[in-house]
Amino acid sequence: MRPFRLPQAATLAAAAAAIALPPAWAALAAEPPERLAASCVLGWGLLALAWIDWRTMRLPNWLTLPLLGAGLAATWLLAPAALAAHLAGALAGYAALALVSHLYRAFRGREGLGLGDAKLLAAGGAWLGWQALPSTVLAAVAMTLVLVLAMRVAGRRLAADIALPFGPALALAIWLAWLYGLPFPGA
Repeated sequence: MRPFRLPQAATLAAAAAAIALPPAWAALAAEPPERLAASCVLGWGLLALAWIDWRTMRLPNWLTLPLLGAGLAATWLLAPAALAAHLAGALAGYAALALVSHLYRAFRGREGLGLGDAKLLAAGGAWLGWQALPSTVLAAVAMTLVLVLAMRVAGRRLAADIALPFGPALALAIWLAWLYGLPFPGA
């Protein structure tokens, strides 16, 4: 595993600023400061996790678990009546992807989905609530399939054992659900 170096951190910070500043100015006029602060915490946390997973194929606990706690704290601050749904989202998010990971390992005899992805979806559930999880996962899977298609079109030979990080797509799907409120199936 490659260490997360300072130049990468500087690039990450610049990318975060470039992405966050224009919407942040618009949000200042339309949103309460607490929601803006929560959005920055979530966005920068997801960006860092996506970057790290893309580079190392790992989602570190030292970022995913505090992001989960921050999601529950933000819910308590911004929408206390929704806290039970967000806690259920954290539990359901982790359980769903942990089960997929376990079943894949049982049937294929090798790792296919890490528990870091399960912890990231748990964090997403803490921020979004359980209702948003099906659409969030569906969007992340669709983005990953688009990536695979793009790799194939670019001429990259794909094999059944190719390893792709799922965290970046999952992070983007969580971010889009936070910003735009992706509906869940049946809504």
